[in-house]
Amino acid sequence: MVPTMVLVADDSRDAQRREALRGLAEAVAERGEVPVTAAFGSPAEVDKRIRSVSGPKVVVPAFVAGGDVASSHMFSRLDLTRMEDSCRTTPLGAVPSIVADLAGRLAESGWRDEDGVLLAADGTTGTEERQVVMDVARMLSRRLDSPVQVGYLRTWAPSVHDAVDRLRRDGRERVAVAAWHLVEGPDFDLLRELDVTALTAPLWPSDLVVDTLLAQHRAAKRRLT
Repeated sequence: MVPTMVLVADDSRDAQRREALRGLAEAVAERGEVPVTAAFGSPAEVDKRIRSVSGPKVVVPAFVAGGDVASSHMFSRLDLTRMEDSCRTTPLGAVPSIVADLAGRLAESGWRDEDGVLLAADGTTGTEERQVVMDVARMLSRRLDSPVQVGYLRTWAPSVHDAVDRLRRDGRERVAVAAWHLVEGPDFDLLRELDVTALTAPLWPSDLVVDTLLAQHRAAKRRLT
């Protein structure tokens, strides 16, 4: 029996974000590889939805590590210990193909070799997710052959505003922002307010995101069996 992929995220903050997440779930389901259930909403709603899924299941974060504080906090509190044939995967992180796609999005947004680059993440309280963000920044820097400054919208320093100021003090008149976020939402409104020359679109929609989520499911399925 193929375990159900249960995609999990907090979608309680914004209708546009909710629509994007549901579009992602539909795209994964359309591949026809695994049954997919969307567990989006408040922590209570997500927990109830997960428990309603019968049979084996793999709980998969529909967010990137360090890119969604609310979803990360909710995910860390999910208790799967009393659910048989259940496991979870980690949030999407420093996957080479996704970082390469992010670099391509920077170029499409108008980034030039002499521009400063800011990797804008959300932040969480977890050190593992912070390390993932730093790994992404290093991989992106190598791919662009250019320094990448990390900035955060919440919980961690430096803030995105401080990071932009730091790049300008270093002589980077133009600054391009690589958004480390999976989908549109309120965070993007904050990023659009920055005094920068370019901003990438969210990582979804992209077939690479669907490919990676399915790869995570395959690996987790082997653990269950």
